[in-house]
Amino acid sequence: MSHSTTSLTGLTSQYAKQVAGDLEHNAKEQERITTEITALQQQLASLQQDHTILVSMQQALGIAATEPKPVNNDSATVPSPRKKTPAEPRKQTRKATAEQPTDKKPAADKRAAGNTARKTVQPTLIELVGRHLTEQSEPRSAAEITTALSQSHPDRGIKTTVVRTTLENLVARSQAQRTKQGNSVFYTDTNSPEPTPTPASETGSEPAE
Repeated sequence: MSHSTTSLTGLTSQYAKQVAGDLEHNAKEQERITTEITALQQQLASLQQDHTILVSMQQALGIAATEPKPVNNDSATVPSPRKKTPAEPRKQTRKATAEQPTDKKPAADKRAAGNTARKTVQPTLIELVGRHLTEQSEPRSAAEITTALSQSHPDRGIKTTVVRTTLENLVARSQAQRTKQGNSVFYTDTNSPEPTPTPASETGSEPAE
């Protein structure tokens, strides 16, 4: 009996040590994973903030683009493995596909035509501003250009600050000229002759933009 009791005590002690070691390892793994999750959440928050800033800049520049949809990890599913099919049904599928080669082309053509139509109907703000400058024979201020574009495109919601930023981008690209008359700044197309600034004594105090 003493020998059996000693063996049982030894096994109990061995299992107790193993369980204690497993618990310690489990706690360390939980701490490590929690740290990684916290770091990833901080990276995600930083990326989301950068994304918001970039979208605002893109809208200010008048660049039309489709915002990518956020990834929803909860709805992500693992694709099921492909099942092997007999060789004969596979040949029949290929044959049926070859007999109907024109089904996908009209759909692709319609999508391409739709994209082209949208691009034609909705030009970017930088295109509208540049086109407006080429049509003018005299210098125009950012406020005047905003008024003209708002009348011709009331659905765009064009703002003076965005138009001024667009004009400065055109000047930086050498696609427009900037001149100053009194307290006001005027813009012209690069192909137009550079206007001669009028002295302040003759023009009086002109309103700023």
